Amino acid sequence: MWKPSQSGPSTPPPTPEPSRPVPPPPAFEPPARPAAPVGEQATIGKGLFIKGEITGSESLFIDGKIEGSINLPGNRLTVGRNGQVSASITAREIVVLGKVRGNVSATDRVDIRAEGSLTGDVAAARISIEDGAFFKGGIDIRKPESKPESKPAAAAAPEAAKPAQS
Repeated sequence: MWKPSQSGPSTPPPTPEPSRPVPPPPAFEPPARPAAPVGEQATIGKGLFIKGEITGSESLFIDGKIEGSINLPGNRLTVGRNGQVSASITAREIVVLGKVRGNVSATDRVDIRAEGSLTGDVAAARISIEDGAFFKGGIDIRKPESKPESKPAAAAAPEAAKPAQS
């Protein structure tokens, strides 16, 4: 009954055992969940009209109508093609595909896309205006905040040394 020919068929069952290590690849699915928070973005649909102040700590996509002020420090604001915004805007990055009326301040950059329209003053480290876009207003290019902090500190040291010598 225990012949070597029977032990031969017992070796194929170990081949299904390697199929058990296949479940560890689903362990790679949880890293896909952390990718979702990167895409966290609130949306104001084209059927909504908001009058007032918007503040927040996540990115925002506007396809509706907004009047008032928008303050999203460290985040991105995107005005969609159907978006109509009459507000002063402060954010890290501002992308305009629709219509914006009001002053805009970005710590990083402002992008006015070909379909976009911006009427108001812009203060940002970088600005991009595509062909076909409409822009009317003033532009104030600010140097990135991290660089000026190191330069004035270096400049302040020699100035402090000069008054001490005189």
